[in-house]
Amino acid sequence: MKNYIYMLVIAVALSSCGSSKKLYSWNKYEKASYNYLKKADEKSTNKIIKEYKKIINEQKGIRKSIPPGMCADYGFLLIQKGNKAEGIANLKKEIALYPESKVFIDRILKLIEE
Repeated sequence: MKNYIYMLVIAVALSSCGSSKKLYSWNKYEKASYNYLKKADEKSTNKIIKEYKKIINEQKGIRKSIPPGMCADYGFLLIQKGNKAEGIANLKKEIALYPESKVFIDRILKLIEE
C-alpha cells in the first residue's frame, strides 16, 4: 500500500511537469516595454509599436485573442505620437474586446475629445 501511494505521488508530480501553452503570446513585449519605459527615445518607441502590432495581429496563445489592455496601451501611445484617429480606434477596440474596460476607456476618450 505504501509503495502504491509513493508511485501515485510520483506519477502526479511528473504529469504536472509538462509545458503548458500560454493564454496569450507576448512576443518580445516585455523587453520592448522595459526599454521604452527606461529610455523613451525614438528607437525604443518604434520597437514597442512594432511589438504592439505583432501581438495584436498575430496571437498564438490558447485564447487566440489580444491580451487585456494591449489595444488600450497601443491606442494611448498612438495618440501621444499624434495619430489620434488610429489611437481612438484602438481604444474603442479595447472596449469591444473587454467591455469591463468601458468605464476607464470612456474617461480617456472624454479627455482626448476636450
